[in-house]
Parts: sequence; structure tokens; C-alpha cells
Amino acid sequence: MKSVTYVLVTQILVMLSGNVFAAMQPNILFVLTDDQGWWDVGMRGNQDIETPVMDRLAREGVDFTRFYAAPVCAPTRAGLMTGRYCFRTGLYNTRFGGDTLGINEMTIAQMLKRAGYRTGIFGKWHLGKYAPYQPQHRGFDEFLGHYHGHIDEYDYPDQLVHNGKPVEARKYVTDLFTDAAIEFIEHDSEQPWFCYLPLNAPHSPWVVGTSHDGQARGDALIEKYLKKGLVLREARIYSMIDIIDQNLGRLLTRLNELGETENTVVLFMTDNGGVSRHFKAGLNGNKASVYEGGVRVPLFVRWPGRFPAGAKIDAQCSHVDLFPTFCELAGVDVPNDREIDGRSLLPLLKTGQGEQHHEYVYHAWDRYFPNPDNRWSISDQRWKLLCQVGAGQQGSRKNWRLFDLANDPGETHNVFAQQPETAERLRNEFVRWFEDVTDGVAYEPVPIPVGHPAEPLVEIQPSWATWHGENIEYVFRGYDWDTIEGWKTPGEHADWKLDVLHGGRYAVEISYARLSRDRGTLRLSVGEASLECSPPPTPTADVFERVSVGTLDIQPGSAELKAEVVDAQGDELLRLNRIFLRRLADASTGKAGSNE
Repeated sequence: MKSVTYVLVTQILVMLSGNVFAAMQPNILFVLTDDQGWWDVGMRGNQDIETPVMDRLAREGVDFTRFYAAPVCAPTRAGLMTGRYCFRTGLYNTRFGGDTLGINEMTIAQMLKRAGYRTGIFGKWHLGKYAPYQPQHRGFDEFLGHYHGHIDEYDYPDQLVHNGKPVEARKYVTDLFTDAAIEFIEHDSEQPWFCYLPLNAPHSPWVVGTSHDGQARGDALIEKYLKKGLVLREARIYSMIDIIDQNLGRLLTRLNELGETENTVVLFMTDNGGVSRHFKAGLNGNKASVYEGGVRVPLFVRWPGRFPAGAKIDAQCSHVDLFPTFCELAGVDVPNDREIDGRSLLPLLKTGQGEQHHEYVYHAWDRYFPNPDNRWSISDQRWKLLCQVGAGQQGSRKNWRLFDLANDPGETHNVFAQQPETAERLRNEFVRWFEDVTDGVAYEPVPIPVGHPAEPLVEIQPSWATWHGENIEYVFRGYDWDTIEGWKTPGEHADWKLDVLHGGRYAVEISYARLSRDRGTLRLSVGEASLECSPPPTPTADVFERVSVGTLDIQPGSAELKAEVVDAQGDELLRLNRIFLRRLADASTGKAGSNE
């Protein structure tokens, strides 16, 4: 009888414990870094990097030793926001408009707002540039950051937006985003909060301290790591991670000062494999590969008194697991109208142990279109089958590699020939998964919304275009500095798909560069409306000016924007950087549209 009573009491306590976790609705601070490797923390045996705060967070929390992200950043972010592998969401790229999260997806910010949370994001979004794909339209109350995969300026960053509006900023960007996060968590409110801090460091360009007021710190950090024997590239990356660690310390200190430490779940993770090469903890591969070094990332989770300090979880887990984990913490059910690939990590976090979570974890990465043959992998708790070929190469069975991760985590010994049945089992499961997550999904840039009330000025970027002609080409030098060049022959053109939400008269501007020896005419058209322009030369072909070229009366609905060579003399008509459309009035009524 005593044993039966004990069992019943234990079961009741377990059930009550789960309810208490949900009822408490802890704050959630989620720090995500960009391109920091599994090995880029001191506690992985890296004796040269200095990350005392990250190391302490691992000691005070739970360390997931086999936690996986996607090989590159936007796919990981789609999975984090939705709990679904990115291919289900329509996202398939990091550029060219393929880095847009499907409009019908439900984000974790939307779920947490349902549960009564304040929500803020400070840093890199990379899931949609245009309204209504921007974070302030996807469940976040507050957004300061950038839409792109990376920015060019880390000191005095000039590609930032605040809730959809461009802003100018000073300070090193990691410090700046951390300041904004601290301001958010200091807000006097009875609500629990979700603070998402997706820092863009240590993504390239690998720079620290390039401004007048920041160079001294940057030089000192780089010199510190050069003295440790690192080459300059690696010293820059380590310096950026060093600054991240300092800012993580500022966050944790402020939580403690506010008395919020005991009521806040803190998570630290990186978005894909690392780019550094100085020390790799024995792992193979880097970012963009499906080897362990390209997809295994650190995840440390701390909730004092509720998650066991110093625990290590060896079960393989995935980035898609955070969505259901956050939902369970907040006491809100995951959506039941779609497939959720993730599984809550709370059972593992509460006990601090677990040898099994996902039976399989999957990876695939091919920039231009989802591909099941070229760069892919699948792992169970012991075995991993993969194919990794270079760009432009076609993967085949001869490229398959099978590794025993339990005994060979560095993926050095291919045992494909010795374990053909294991390889076949894993390949068949990967193909089943790939067909499932891509079923019925179209992979192409979403039509650019034009005339959205929150975005009267729409910036049309070259990367979203398709281009046609013998000479015309797309050139990437960085977000906002990509161009379409080589306009030489009449008829050569570039096209953009539009979704015109409100018809009307639109002012048209272009950002371009043009040498004085080049002559010609460019036609811009949307549907039946068109205009022609021949903008004046700029000082050089790398100096861009923005000029007004006229207006277009655009009808609502699906449309195509075309830029086309009418005539050209010289080397090229121009280098087109961007097209801007600003709604002025309705074509039918002449009523002015909002510019707010």
C-alpha cells in the first residue's frame, strides 16, 4: 500500500510540476550569434579564445552537446521561428528573395503574444525585407536591426531599421543591439517578456573598432589574439566573439540587478557551423557544409533552480525544437493546423539528462533550389550518412559517406562499404523526409508587395530580379550594393514580380552609376504603363546617384516590373543598383495615398 501511495504522489507531483512551469511564464532571453562555431567557446577545449561568460553560462545551465542547426543562417532562423524545417515554409535561400518566411507561417513571437508576452527582437532578422514580412508584422512589438544576411558597417552601422523605418546609429553594432535589448527588458510591465537577440557577429566582414571612437578597443583585442599565435583573419573573428561575450555578461548582470535572474530562461546558441579555423575541436567542415562542423552548434540553457546546473545532454536535438519548447514554457499549445517538426526540450531540461530525442535529424542545402542529391545529411543517434559535393557538381552514390559518430565524431573514417544496410536505411528515410517537407511548396521569390500602408516607399533590389540577355549580369558586392550590369543590347532586360496591393500613381526613382562615355535609354514599365529615361553620368562607375525619372500609373493585382534597354552606346548603358516606387495617388480617383 505504501509503495502504491508513493507512486500516486509522485505522479501528482510530476503533473503539478508541469503546470507550475507553464503557470510561471518565465521571461525568455534568447541570444543567437552568427557564424560562431561549436568550437568557438573556451569550454570546448579552446585555450586561445576568451569566453568566460559563455563558459559560465554552460556551467550554470544545461549544455546540449549534439545540438544541430541548418548549414546556413536563414534556414535556421525559419526553423527557430516556426518549429518547422525551412522547406515547409517556402524559404530556401539566403539571398535572391528566397530568404522570405511564408506569409501564412505562425512565428514564435505570435504564439508568445497570445500567451501575454511582450516581444522584442534586436539584430539580424533575415526572414523578409518587405512589409508584411518584417518582424514588426510577424508578432514582435519592438524591432531594431536589419533585414539582410549581413551588414557592411559594424561601427556606426548604416543599414538599420527601427520598426520598419531606416535609422542612423552610432556605436559598435554588438554593443548597440545589446543596449536595445537591455532597454527592452528594463521596461516597467507586469507582462513576461521574450527578448530575441540575434547578433550579426561574428559574420563577415570581420571587423572591430574601425570608427574614430572604437579603434582603440578593436586594435587591443586584435593584438591580444595575434600574440596568441592566431593569423589576422582568426584574430578578428575571435575579437568579435570576445565582444559578444562581454555583452552577454552585461545582459546577465543587468538581469541580476533587476532581480529577474530566477525568473528568466536564458538560451545561448549560434545559427550554423563556424567560419573560424584556428581550433575546431576535432570536427570536420565549416559553415555551409553538412559535416558536423557545418551544422553542430552550441546551445546552453539556464534557469536557476529549475534546470540542473552543469548537466550535459548527449541526445541529438535540433533548432526546430525551440519553438515548441518556448510554447510549453509559456503555457500555450503549438498550432495543430500544420506539421510541427520540433519537439519540446523541457523533458530533457528538467532532468538534465537524455540519450534520445529525435530519431533522425536532417540537413540539406543547395542555394538556388532544394536538392536531395548534392549536399545533404541524415543522422540517428549513432550513424550519419551524407553527401557533400562542390558547387556545380552533381552528387551521386559514389559521393556518399557514412560515419559512426559515437566513435568518430570527427568524421574521419568512411564506413559506407562496411555498413551498406545502414546507409540504405538512412538514405531511404532522408528521401521520405525530403519529399514530405517539399511537397506542394513553390520555391521562388515572393512577389514584392507594392502599396502596403506601412511601406509607401518600396525599394526594389537587383537580387529579386530575373535577367535576360547576352551581356546583362547580376553582380553581388554586398546587400544594398548589388547591381545589374552589362546593359548593352536593345531588348536586354530584368524583371521583378510585384503584388500591387493598392493601385495608383507612383513616383519612380533609380539608384545607378554611369560613365560619361556611355549613352542610351532605359525603359521602365509595369503592365501598360511605361516611361523612358537617360540619366546623367556619375563621377565613376562605382559612384551611385539617386534620381527621379518620372511616374507610372499602376493597376492593382499581380504585375511585372521590367527594366529594358531601348538603345545603348559605349561600354554599358548603366549599372542599376535599385528602383524605388512611392505611391502618390489612386490612378482612378487621383486621391493621394498615405506617405506615413
